[in-house]
Amino acid sequence: MYDYIKGKLVEKTPTYAVVDAGGVGYLMHISVNTFSQIPDNELCMLYAYLAVREDAHVLYGFATKGEREAFKMLINVSGVGASTARMILSSLNTNEIAEAVMTNNVSVLKNVKGIGEKTAQRIIIDLKGKFDHDSISPDLFVGLHNTARSEALTALTLLGFAKNVSEKALDKVLKSSQSDLSVEELIKLTLKTL
Repeated sequence: MYDYIKGKLVEKTPTYAVVDAGGVGYLMHISVNTFSQIPDNELCMLYAYLAVREDAHVLYGFATKGEREAFKMLINVSGVGASTARMILSSLNTNEIAEAVMTNNVSVLKNVKGIGEKTAQRIIIDLKGKFDHDSISPDLFVGLHNTARSEALTALTLLGFAKNVSEKALDKVLKSSQSDLSVEELIKLTLKTL
């Protein structure tokens, strides 16, 4: 219903922000990550998501489209509601969530307050592969998914290496590299670590 709300920042706390847009004050529930990204000046723009429940309509605000996309994916996981998704986004940034899902790292998600082993596993199972789709906003998970990486992963898989082992090695190489690598360079460097 709402894409974003832009206006004067009236109040800002780690859990919510009030934005005055056209004389109407919108109370938007936010994550700690969004709180740290909202400028302290008067003009503010937050991407919005309206959660309609039986007992309330709750407006959530996000500093980036990528964070909003991650929130929408999380609330589609069985057992993860809007409050839990906001807690996850307060504890982890979108890159950390993507990396945890793509590397099957249950312990990272379990470190979030209120997330147990079963919920963490369900998040990984339900979101596996969703971070690879082109439909996700480009500011989401920068560096974890790019064409060179996916082509290198395909090549390594065809060479007989396990996909999860190849992904970990590729991510390690990408994190340690100072510049953009070609597919060939990425494969060569990854083969040295495998």
